[in-house]
Amino acid sequence: MASAWQFTLIPAAAAMIGAVIAVNARPKATLVSAIQHFAAGVVFAAAAGEILPDVMHRGSPWATAIGGAIGVVTMLLVKQLEEWAKGPAGLLTAIAVDILIDGLVLGIGFAASPKVGILLTIALTIEILFLGLTVATELGESVRSKARIVGITAGLIILLPVGALLGAPVALLPGPILTGFFAFGLVALLYLVTEELLIEAHETPDRPWVTAMFFFGFLALLLVEEAIG
Repeated sequence: MASAWQFTLIPAAAAMIGAVIAVNARPKATLVSAIQHFAAGVVFAAAAGEILPDVMHRGSPWATAIGGAIGVVTMLLVKQLEEWAKGPAGLLTAIAVDILIDGLVLGIGFAASPKVGILLTIALTIEILFLGLTVATELGESVRSKARIVGITAGLIILLPVGALLGAPVALLPGPILTGFFAFGLVALLYLVTEELLIEAHETPDRPWVTAMFFFGFLALLLVEEAIG
């Protein structure tokens, strides 16, 4: 079985595809919103269907509370960082932190089981694809070189396998500490859905088919989970 960092190459490739698309033809706002809704549904299904049951069945309420609290504080700090971010450098710093946490969550997922890791890889691939679109679009307003934009995006994406490598040793920790990390990962995924993907998706006026993409994403991951068994 490949290690967690090797699986990060899949969402990393998706991010590069998104960046290349964005520098050559900016996607319409409605299409971007649909992708965000779909990604939110997939990530939510991964959090609710895989991480949440694992946390609940471990029977370590204190570990869950502490890990969850650390997750809340961490994500609120990330949100504050994004609000402080000014100009391209600030934006890139905030996105870099997001990518590192995504990699960490993926590493934690593989610590739970290969199945959880694979499902998180699918979920984060769609989210990272959108992130690649976002980075390239934002940089396009201040950076004229298409190659440089794609190169900067590639530099940021390196943090994804770095985060996964940091999360991989979690599997060797004692049970209660492992539960705390799972609670942290759960909070991080829910933050991604509620405070990033859906908020940004609703900046564009909703259409029924766009809203339905959230539920298509949710059901799609459930079907993949059933197929994996």
